[in-house]
Amino acid sequence: MSYRAHGLNPQFKQSPHYGALDEGHANLGNAHSVGLAADGSAPLRIFLVEDSAMLRDRLSEVFENWGSIAMVGHAETEAVADVALRNCEWDVLILDLQLLQGTGLGVLRNLRGHRRPGTAVIVLTNYAIPSYRARSMELGADYFFDKTKDFAKIKDVFAELANKREHPVQSAETVMRA
Repeated sequence: MSYRAHGLNPQFKQSPHYGALDEGHANLGNAHSVGLAADGSAPLRIFLVEDSAMLRDRLSEVFENWGSIAMVGHAETEAVADVALRNCEWDVLILDLQLLQGTGLGVLRNLRGHRRPGTAVIVLTNYAIPSYRARSMELGADYFFDKTKDFAKIKDVFAELANKREHPVQSAETVMRA
């Protein structure tokens, strides 16, 4: 993958939000200190499941530069992701399919029983083959993107999700009464 192709700086710089995983526990970043964005809205809380530390750092930098985004944590294995996603408040899960241990498909399968309504799951993978896409969508992914070709689409998804939060759709009852 070319980092330059996505506006990513290939020089390594450790993000302040992510340290090493401590004894297999997820880094929950600033999950409990997420405040309001400059415009008064709550930022989208992003949880990242990615086994490459360098890519994790690059993605977190890029996402935070896109606007009202708060990186609330990360995991690099299926087991750590499962525990962290149950214990962390997140709005968007960015999920790689190939992990150090386990798979992103396993994370999706485990998420089925406890995923909060209103959350979004974006699979971001180098293995963007039709069978993985189909299985990811069956297991509850909302979006499926190829890391090398579709990265910029994530920004559009973030904007769409933020817009939905700012302008929730009126319920059918409200529309019927109007």
